[in-house]
Amino acid sequence: MAVTQVAYEAEGWGVGELVVDDGRVVWHELPWPRPEQARSRGTGGRRTPSQTPTHPGLGLGAVVPREGSGKGRGFVTEVVQLLQAYFAGEVVPLEEVPVDLHYETPFLSRCAAALRAIPRGEVVTYGELAALAGAPGAARAAGSFCARSHLSVFVPCHRVVSAGGPGSYGSYGLAYKRRLLALEGYDLAL
Repeated sequence: MAVTQVAYEAEGWGVGELVVDDGRVVWHELPWPRPEQARSRGTGGRRTPSQTPTHPGLGLGAVVPREGSGKGRGFVTEVVQLLQAYFAGEVVPLEEVPVDLHYETPFLSRCAAALRAIPRGEVVTYGELAALAGAPGAARAAGSFCARSHLSVFVPCHRVVSAGGPGSYGSYGLAYKRRLLALEGYDLAL
């Protein structure tokens, strides 16, 4: 199977990007309003996450519409439909979608596996994530892992909070993190 990159639209969220290779997700960029939508919402057309320096340089290709095409119901189409259902508020098994969990160290791979096991609607602290990954006391390393994650919602770093508050959420910002957690039924009132 060749590397496939698609952009998909999630109603009310914007356009996300998905990269699949050999039957597993290797990159996922959360939906973000298109630049023209951002301007109309008064955000001044600020940079979208796909324009940040950490993105691998993929541009938006054809957008997969909400209703799908009905053709080629392969892995990519199924994953896009799961993502669209997730962002519509449905409970879907994203933790079952095959993803690339090969990281630089065994600890980072364990962080990813531990995060995939955190149930929807629950959160852990960075310290708890480190302990779940077998390295109590490595909260900073767990935080670094979350900051560099390229598999958002499949490896749900939005479910990790700091011991003293909600923590950050990179270029998406805290409002996006709160919105994801609210979608999953968790009220981040911190």
